[in-house]
Amino acid sequence: MQNTMLTTIPRESSPIIPNMDYSYFIEVLMNEQNNIDKTVYKLYIDLIKMDQKKEEIKEKNQTDKWNINGANPDFMSKQSALWDFILDYYFRVEISGWKSLPNSPAMLIGIHSGTWLTMDAWTFCASWWRQYHGKRILHGTAHDVLMAMPIIGSYFRNVGVIPAKRESISAAFTAGHDVVIWPGGEVDAMRSWSKRNKVVLGGRKGFIRQAIRSGVPIVPVATVGGADTVFVLSECRPLAKLLSLKKLLRSEIAPLILGFPFGIVLEAFPLHIPLPAKIRTKIMEPVDIDSDPDRENDQEYIDKKYQEVESKIQEGVNQLASSVKFPIIG
Repeated sequence: MQNTMLTTIPRESSPIIPNMDYSYFIEVLMNEQNNIDKTVYKLYIDLIKMDQKKEEIKEKNQTDKWNINGANPDFMSKQSALWDFILDYYFRVEISGWKSLPNSPAMLIGIHSGTWLTMDAWTFCASWWRQYHGKRILHGTAHDVLMAMPIIGSYFRNVGVIPAKRESISAAFTAGHDVVIWPGGEVDAMRSWSKRNKVVLGGRKGFIRQAIRSGVPIVPVATVGGADTVFVLSECRPLAKLLSLKKLLRSEIAPLILGFPFGIVLEAFPLHIPLPAKIRTKIMEPVDIDSDPDRENDQEYIDKKYQEVESKIQEGVNQLASSVKFPIIG
């Protein structure tokens, strides 16, 4: 970059000191200007990096604003009529197996569908509150990206949701609360409609180790109907890779959906209103987990328990799916 002011100075003798040529001094000044330009550019890049870092810190702070107090009773009371309508009339939720829950705190492991708006998960947590009214606290768990969002993150915290990470989950179990986890994450929630009755935990086995550390049993939870709230036509994995969604949104999938009100659309963020599909959920019998700390490093044991949990959920899904006569109608 050149300083136009310097280049327009006439290279002639000084009127003050005759026969003195300014050329040398102009060259020096122009070089200095180039150095200044580089310094300013570097400062500009540093400021951008600082701004990015500030956003990362802000996001982390939003994510870290969790507690294990459970759902806010006043908040839940104010929206109880709405959730009663959603559960009883919109999704016509049926939940069986409450008696399968152990008396002690448990880790509930389930699957969920519906891309960004996993109504099978939401309806389960809302039904739990209606069943126990805070006498038995259940913490839902959510992706860091969702917990960091200004509006939805605040809502999550008010209904007792905590980040899906070791620190928060361990604290909840220590407090004697139950925790529900969906290990498959986006791979599970965004699976195509053709795979709606296939249990997907994504090969993520950290929940087994967490159960060992916390000394709690695992309760599998099966559900069907959530996949009918929006139809995932394709997972578009190559496109997700091309768009670097794994880095940006921690997602391996860019779901192509058929939903209301926009019809067929690539859903990089919530772009649909869930359809009123009937949702059925079943709480299965617990899977006992050895609390011996050495088991945490026993890969054979981890794999065995993972398969046991996955198989039990699949068993429940098969049972529930056999009752479905038609999509959405149930």
